[in-house]
Amino acid sequence: MGADGSPAAQTFEGRQEMTSAALTSAVAKLRESGAVMRMTEEASQQVQETFDGDPTGDERMIMNMGPQHPSTHGVLRLMLELEGETVLRVKPVIGYLHTGMEWTGEELTYLQGPTNVTRMDYASPIFNELVFCLTVEKLLGVEVPERATWIRMLMAELNRMASHLLFMATNGMDLGAVSMMLYGWREREEVLRFFEMVTGLRMNHNYIRCGGVAADLPDGWRDHVLRLLDMIPPRLDEYDTLMTGQPIWRDRLQGVGAITAEECVALGVTGPILRSTGYAWDLRRDDPYLAYDEVDFDVVVGTYGDCFDRYAIRLNEIRESIRIVRQVLDKMPKGDYRVQDRKVTPPPRARIDESMEALIHHFKIFTEGFKVPEGEAYCAVESPRGELGCYIVSDGSSHPYRMHIRAPSFVNLQSLPHMMHGGLIADGVAVISSVDPIMGEVDR
Repeated sequence: MGADGSPAAQTFEGRQEMTSAALTSAVAKLRESGAVMRMTEEASQQVQETFDGDPTGDERMIMNMGPQHPSTHGVLRLMLELEGETVLRVKPVIGYLHTGMEWTGEELTYLQGPTNVTRMDYASPIFNELVFCLTVEKLLGVEVPERATWIRMLMAELNRMASHLLFMATNGMDLGAVSMMLYGWREREEVLRFFEMVTGLRMNHNYIRCGGVAADLPDGWRDHVLRLLDMIPPRLDEYDTLMTGQPIWRDRLQGVGAITAEECVALGVTGPILRSTGYAWDLRRDDPYLAYDEVDFDVVVGTYGDCFDRYAIRLNEIRESIRIVRQVLDKMPKGDYRVQDRKVTPPPRARIDESMEALIHHFKIFTEGFKVPEGEAYCAVESPRGELGCYIVSDGSSHPYRMHIRAPSFVNLQSLPHMMHGGLIADGVAVISSVDPIMGEVDR
């Protein structure tokens, strides 16, 4: 009510506001979902009227889920049109966490860049650093030493394991398997301890640098990794016992949030969501980078494209990452951990105490940065959530003229309206969890 007792004015949120389907034109509905899916206006109308038992809309309700909601995995807001507990339409609304990381990246030097991008997908920061450095190295024409390549692979696969273990924890919590939150977090902590041993930090490492990595692996790293690889497989078997064969768990996930390969391709969805449909697309195998063409691993796929397939894929991808890491341990070469190019690489720490020229070199690289030839480049890696790409335009200066990140969480959120349509509100929680979005790379 207003101050004078009159009804308060109704708020209006512009284009992001959702109106009832009964009041929405077919053209507007086509804009919501049909245009992306290459549907005709008539087909879009038919999809939206699947649950049109209430043509007047009197029994329908529009409800907000989030943005502050534990099951939206960050500040994601979903506008839901409901008929009872059935979800008729979904509209994801983003922008509550906007950090401006792409614009910030254009103001930082290439040397400072990894400190910025590592904070986007904070569950798998190594991949953010990797894709940025691969793109800059492509512009520079720099060939990274072989040891640095294998160290990057080691860290990336361990980070994939940590990210999927976090998914196991939160996915269990979302669906009521509270114990899983403790178990998944426990195993992830062991991986993060190794990261702290190598990089000095548990997260947001700034470890992968243009031309290699920040520092060589420390003494005892191999024994620490072997302890991890011996500890985690029996724990994964426990997860199978706790969840995979559990009837309630299967009832909550099987047949829920199904999506087809055709829909995924039309929407640009990648990662475990695409592979859950049976489409075996993995950049590590289909467009190899680093040394992935020198190791053996399987691309894990599903059959039905439902929440259970997405859960099972991530569980088994941890096993495949363990398999890759064991091969990395066997093949880890000796040599430099970063390229010996004075234009890109700062001098060794010991030289700074001995040589004025080395001190000046160090000072100039860290204050002015290094210049990158004019041009543009795009590189992509297979992050735990799908294709993570980085596009950089260089004008010949020491910082990017334009930087854009192809964030898989941002693209994958498009699938929510298609996976949640016709399901129940409780199923919506399972669907969001199965997408495994990280809002830091959505509102970048």
